[in-house]
Amino acid sequence: MGQLAFLKMFILVAISLDINDNRRHVHVFRKGKRHQHSLAKIWIEKNGEQCVEVAESELSAKDNEMLVAAINRHWKSINEQITRTFNGEKTIAIDIEK
Repeated sequence: MGQLAFLKMFILVAISLDINDNRRHVHVFRKGKRHQHSLAKIWIEKNGEQCVEVAESELSAKDNEMLVAAINRHWKSINEQITRTFNGEKTIAIDIEK
């Protein structure tokens, strides 16, 4: 599991087992909580092009909007972090602002 970015109380994560999924995405977890499930799954591309949209979420509409906007602004960095995770490289989570 590669930690990609922090945003407020959330951490964006790429899971290396997802390499075979048809679209790149991030999972959203709450910071500081252990042994929890993903609160949201957000697609970050479609057919190799930037396309950020919520796939599934237990979060509020406001939190979803904040996450989508931040991912759009930092898309290139997050996408590069996902590539590093899928290549088995170590990632250092970046701190992104809303």
